[in-house]
Amino acid sequence: MKFTFQKREKLKSKKIIEKLFEEGKSISHYPIKLIYLKVQPLPEDVKIRAGVAVPKKNFKSAVKRNKIKRLLRESYRLNKQVAFNNIEGNFAFLFLYLGKELPQYAEVEKSLIVLLQKFSKQIAHEKFDE
Repeated sequence: MKFTFQKREKLKSKKIIEKLFEEGKSISHYPIKLIYLKVQPLPEDVKIRAGVAVPKKNFKSAVKRNKIKRLLRESYRLNKQVAFNNIEGNFAFLFLYLGKELPQYAEVEKSLIVLLQKFSKQIAHEKFDE
């Protein structure tokens, strides 16, 4: 498994992002919330398209918002195999940072790993229920 987060893996489609907020399911582990949605097979053989967001309401400074987004992307890049290895189908992810203060990388990574594990369990449970 390569630890990369390529351009084709990034969530950029406005249609999919709108659909995520309307129909997506969510999992939270403070200070991060994961909104996910099963989507039609994506072009370019990508299992998961992921995006990150930090609300302007909580962080007025663009510099701070961008730092948090970099932390989120980096921890996702290094730990995405937790979700990749346990899913079937294609998903769109959106990671929202809910905290009010600037986090340390270790806090973000720990929370993101827990979220991805919860996601894997929930998907396995949903598949089992079908």
